[in-house]
Amino acid sequence: MNSICIMRLSAIGDVTHVVPVILSLQAQVPGIQITWVVGKLEAKLVGDLPGVDFVIFDKKAGLKGYQALRQAMKGRRFDALLHMQVAFRANLAAALIPAKVKIGYDAARSKDLHGLFINRRIAPSPHQHVRDCLASFLEPLGLAAAPPKWTIPISDSDRAFAEQWVDENQFTLVISPCASHTLRNWTPERYAQLADHAVLQHQAKVILVGSPADFEKTMCEAIASRMQSPALNICGQDTLKQLTALLAKADLLVSPDTGPAHIASAVGTDVLGLYAASNPFRSGPYNSLNWCVNRYPEALERFTGSTVSQARWGAKAEFEGAMDMISVADATEMLDKWVAQKR
Repeated sequence: MNSICIMRLSAIGDVTHVVPVILSLQAQVPGIQITWVVGKLEAKLVGDLPGVDFVIFDKKAGLKGYQALRQAMKGRRFDALLHMQVAFRANLAAALIPAKVKIGYDAARSKDLHGLFINRRIAPSPHQHVRDCLASFLEPLGLAAAPPKWTIPISDSDRAFAEQWVDENQFTLVISPCASHTLRNWTPERYAQLADHAVLQHQAKVILVGSPADFEKTMCEAIASRMQSPALNICGQDTLKQLTALLAKADLLVSPDTGPAHIASAVGTDVLGLYAASNPFRSGPYNSLNWCVNRYPEALERFTGSTVSQARWGAKAEFEGAMDMISVADATEMLDKWVAQKR
């Protein structure tokens, strides 16, 4: 096997889980040529991984995006494609990638006619974390599943950005409060109370982060305005790489089910995850599952009538009021437990 193409376009959290696959491929098959078809935003995080040729697929470009992908694939022929995304748009993109072997999901995790665009499947695994699922894409090639090992390149300038905000002699707590799905978000009042607890009880420096999107800036402003203690609000002022550097320097991240939780986990920073709308054991920060406040079982039963064992693995509880099932006391108790063990 000399060449391989990986297609995982989005989202940020899932893209971080592809990094171990890249590293494992390079370790198991030295000299292998790796091409990664990735989304435009996601490339800003991982697009400088060594030894990888990146092809950007702009999903917002419509037909022009597919035409650009077809052009990029001219003259290429891969030994295998790891088709790691099941959305119909991704399936159409996979059809443009020339490969002898096209590996995709098992039948239970397939949708949108995914099975028509592959000729080999990963093994079924009913209750698997997303990271472990993506790691298993190497097994149909006769390779070992990728171990949970990450490297995300960070430049000196990105480190310098982070260092201006972080005092190594003070407990630094970063809050990334917004998921792209708003029903996964906690309220600004509760974030503010948790942040004040961190400041008053643990002398923390609180930093609020988020994208430049208006709703994220509004959320961070609402948290800061409701806090009794001061917070540093840099929402919208950092790039993905600068955020990665900041999370690497921080002591702890507080976050719902969103990309920065996975970035933090990838760079070795603990995450106090807030989970009720989704199952942390499927999509939580891989190295911090024990630090997640998990009200998903209660939310699932309240809003769907199903238990975790009865529901489809990966079923969401994205309903109004689901995240309200996480109390401030739930979060402060987890924070106190983390401080007791880690500080």
